[in-house]
Amino acid sequence: MSSKFNLLAAAASLALVGQGAEARNIVLTNDDGLTSNVVALYEALKAAGHDVVVSVPCTNQSGQGAALGIARPLMPLKAACLNAAAQVGSPGAGPMTREGLPADDFYYVDGTPVAALLHGLEVVGKARWGTAPDLVLSGPNEGQNVGAIILSSGTVSAAQYAAVSGIPAIALSAGGNTEAASLDNPVSDIVAELTVDLVAHLDMRAGDGALLPPGLALNVNFPDQPAGALWQLTEIGSYNAYKVGFTRDMAAAASPTMKAMAEARGMVIPPLPGVSFDYNTASPATEQMDDESVVFRTAIAVSPMQAGYAYPAGEPPIGREALAALLPAKGE
Repeated sequence: MSSKFNLLAAAASLALVGQGAEARNIVLTNDDGLTSNVVALYEALKAAGHDVVVSVPCTNQSGQGAALGIARPLMPLKAACLNAAAQVGSPGAGPMTREGLPADDFYYVDGTPVAALLHGLEVVGKARWGTAPDLVLSGPNEGQNVGAIILSSGTVSAAQYAAVSGIPAIALSAGGNTEAASLDNPVSDIVAELTVDLVAHLDMRAGDGALLPPGLALNVNFPDQPAGALWQLTEIGSYNAYKVGFTRDMAAAASPTMKAMAEARGMVIPPLPGVSFDYNTASPATEQMDDESVVFRTAIAVSPMQAGYAYPAGEPPIGREALAALLPAKGE
C-alpha cells in the first residue's frame, strides 16, 4: 500500500493525537471574510504553538471559485469590510483595523478568495518566513462544501491553488449554524479544536516531512453538530447535497431555502434570470453511502482531492474498499 494513502488514512483517523506536535507556519484563508470561524481557528492554532497569518476577502465571496481578478488594481474601499475588518477609504488590501485583532496577523483583500490566499502567501507570508508556509488551511466555511458544488467553492479553490503550488492544503467547511453577527460562536470553537487535532495528527505522522504528500489535498466537512463526531474517510462522489440550476425567474422559482437565505441577508429575490439553490431531498443510492454529501450529516467527512488536473504518477488510484480498510475500526 502506498505511503500516500497510508497518510490519507491517518488524516481521517479516529485516534487523533495532540501531543508533541511541531510548530508550523500556517496561512489561514477563506471565502467568507472575517468570521467567527476564522477567529476561533486562529486562536486555537496560536494556542497550539503555530505561527499563523490570516488573509481573507474583505466581504463574502462565496461561489467565486478560483476567480482571480487579474490586472484589476484594488482601489481604496468604498464600503467597510465584513465585521469592520477595515473601514471606508482603507487600501484595497492590508492589515485589518478592527480593535482587538493583532494587525501583524490579520489581513484583508478586497478581492476573490484566491487573491486573498496569494496575498497571504506572496506578500505577508513571504515577508514573515521568507518561504512558503508548511500548510494552508482554507476555512472553516459557513456551510458545508460537498459534492459538485465544490467546483464553485472559493474555500475549496483556495486549497486547490495551494496544493497545485506544492503546499499542503486542507479545505474546511462547517455548518451554516456557525454563521453569526458576532465573532464568538461556540460551534466555531468546537470546529477549531477538531481542526487543531487533525493538524497535530498529520504532524505526528509526517515527522520532519511535509504534512501531506505532493498532489494530495483534503476536503473536510464537519456536521452541524460537530461535538463528539467521528472522522470518516469519504469520497466526493456523485450524490449532491444541493440542487443548483439556472432559472428564467428567480423570484418564481425561489425555494424556501433561497428565500430564507435572502431574508437573512436583507435581500429581495428579483423576478430576473439567475442561479437557483435548494437542498437535495432525494435519498442517496446504496453505492453513494460513502459520499461526503451523505457522511457529513453525522460524521466529519474527509475526502482526498487530487491537486489540479494532473493524473497521479507512479501507480493507479486504489479503490474505495482499500481506502476504507486503512481506517481504524470504530472504537479503537
